[in-house]
Amino acid sequence: MHVVIMGCGRVGAALAQNLEQQGHTVAVIDRDPTAFRRLGSGFGGRRVTGVGFDQDTLREAGIEDAGAFAAVSSGDNSNIIAARVAREMFAIENVAARIYDPRRAEVYQRLGIPTVATVRWTADQMLRRLLPSGAEPLWRDPSGVVQLAEVHTSPAWIGHKISRLQEETGVRVAFLTRLGEAVLPTSQTVLQEGDLVHVMMRTDEIAKVEAACSHGPEEGGHA
Repeated sequence: MHVVIMGCGRVGAALAQNLEQQGHTVAVIDRDPTAFRRLGSGFGGRRVTGVGFDQDTLREAGIEDAGAFAAVSSGDNSNIIAARVAREMFAIENVAARIYDPRRAEVYQRLGIPTVATVRWTADQMLRRLLPSGAEPLWRDPSGVVQLAEVHTSPAWIGHKISRLQEETGVRVAFLTRLGEAVLPTSQTVLQEGDLVHVMMRTDEIAKVEAACSHGPEEGGHA
């Protein structure tokens, strides 16, 4: 998969290197051409000098062939504008934006842009938002049998209860991230747009769980 990253600071460079190591093609956009030094001489992706929310710059970075876009520059406004352009103008499904002001998280989540506040930031958190299976689990028991992970859920699950998601996928929902805050759900909690779902599951059932979550609820069931 091709991934476009806006911002070649410490996190952007680490994200680009991680993605390339996983076998993805990567393009990094930054206004300052000297920022690309952080990528190192071994980086084989594209280096594009320009503004990350400019459509021509994005096209030069291969946005039309991209499967994911990450906005990790030093400016909240630039990140959200770029994320919206990627989502709305180029129909990129997996989009995420870095923010410095956690109070803006609710606004961005309502726009359908997953965000990560800087105080909790890691490159691995961004990977979980860009790639359905792109990051290490949040936690794994010593035996490796059970793990905690964030799963991508189909929009078809919106409006359905956590209890149904658990019944049909075989997971246990540990918590949700909703509007930038962690939520401990009950069986009556209903999934909302923008929710990030964190589940406990058997390691050997990852593929099965991801398929069930991405397909949506079975027809004929109850919400």
